[in-house]
Amino acid sequence: MSDPMNVLAPEHRRLRIGDAWRDAASGATFAVEDPATGKTIAEVADADVVDGLAALEVASKAMAGWAATPPRKRSELLTATYRALTERSEEVARLITLEMGKPLAEARGEVAYGAEFFRWFAEEAVRVEGRYSSAPAGGYRILTVPKPVGPCVFVTPWNFPLAMGARKIAPALAAGCTTITKPAAQTPLTMLFLARIMEEVGVPPGVVNVVTTKRAGEVVSALLVDSRTRKLSFTGSTEVGRVLLRQAADNVLRTSMELGGNAALIVCADADLDVALDGAMVAKMRNIGESCIAANRIYVEESVREEFTARFAARMGALSVGHGLDEGVDVGALIDEASVTKLDELVADAVDRGARVLVGGERPDGPGHFYPPTVLVDVPEDARMLEAEIFGPVAPILSFTSDDEVMAKANDTEYGLVGYIFTRDLQRALRFTEGLDTGMIGINRGLISDPSAPFGGVKQSGIGKEGSHEGILEYLDLTYAAIDLP
Repeated sequence: MSDPMNVLAPEHRRLRIGDAWRDAASGATFAVEDPATGKTIAEVADADVVDGLAALEVASKAMAGWAATPPRKRSELLTATYRALTERSEEVARLITLEMGKPLAEARGEVAYGAEFFRWFAEEAVRVEGRYSSAPAGGYRILTVPKPVGPCVFVTPWNFPLAMGARKIAPALAAGCTTITKPAAQTPLTMLFLARIMEEVGVPPGVVNVVTTKRAGEVVSALLVDSRTRKLSFTGSTEVGRVLLRQAADNVLRTSMELGGNAALIVCADADLDVALDGAMVAKMRNIGESCIAANRIYVEESVREEFTARFAARMGALSVGHGLDEGVDVGALIDEASVTKLDELVADAVDRGARVLVGGERPDGPGHFYPPTVLVDVPEDARMLEAEIFGPVAPILSFTSDDEVMAKANDTEYGLVGYIFTRDLQRALRFTEGLDTGMIGINRGLISDPSAPFGGVKQSGIGKEGSHEGILEYLDLTYAAIDLP
């Protein structure tokens, strides 16, 4: 098996600022580990405030030139990025697996998904439009002109190290904005590789900057209080999102927030159980369950609960656990030890309160941050896992007897990102669609992410949308001109 690290030369494990790959000003570095072994796979530059502000300086200087670049040219560069990612898919996928832990098949899926944002927004880049119209009262004309918002700061998570950056960078560049991305310290290598690809296809210096750091709080804070920053987009926990929103308020920054979730997956008695099982497995186990849109609570109507539970537990128990680069592995390593400890504690809490474990429930011996696919039943309403974002391969199954009952339980959370409904009754599906307090709903399917669809939540799950036509609007300001024309 070839070494995935061979695709990222040592000189490209540094900060990407302007036209240079540079060491941190302090010379500091930090280690990136393979979560399946705990071994260090690379050292990358550890930026401080000086480096962050240097990136903002070049992004600010590059802003006017990039905004003035013809939309078709911006479109062509995004298309070239899509093609380069597609051609080098296997290299990128192996790098993702090595630093994040997901199985290689999952990583390949992420590359395809992430690359598609560049193709989608290449097409959107040439369709940014204003309007010209007569004022209703007459006497003058109304002209609206969309303009790029300005330099953008992106803070991206570790669970989708390519895709979460792609769905911010692609629309920003399409709109004419320059960018500074601070990837998660656990998974900086994929974003550095993306920056290298974009350099190779000809994206001008200063347009895409990447600052890797273990000192995220101080570096990002310095960027947000600087008046040259005009936009913040963050994907991560609601707790951190609240902090960043408070910091962004001082400069009244445009913000996009894709925050936590507590998704309910509802299986009605009239559902096709084969479809529901397939959907539940995807919604729960995609990305090892380390996803904000993962099914957190599975509600099954009482008359089919026993059959669904038995079949779901059998499928969960049949999944193989191991290093994501090994052949035939279904479930890779979790990102770090804290994630494993959290799952241990959530399962122990549920069991202490009366829940029963049908499958899994105990971490294996040996190196790496592994946790087995786990199914629990008889989970009481006060169990912590029903309120917390599980973020791992643990599935509590609960029963319900009426739509009103399960709707109320599904909505009884501060989050509102996504819900899943399985039913063959169209009217029932529409009632759930209108009644669930979520930004997205999967009806008879467990996979909802699509670059052509608006991704985002309500309540404490976020602000704004990513993907779709709405996604580019997050990076545009609108100037209105009143033109006298008697």
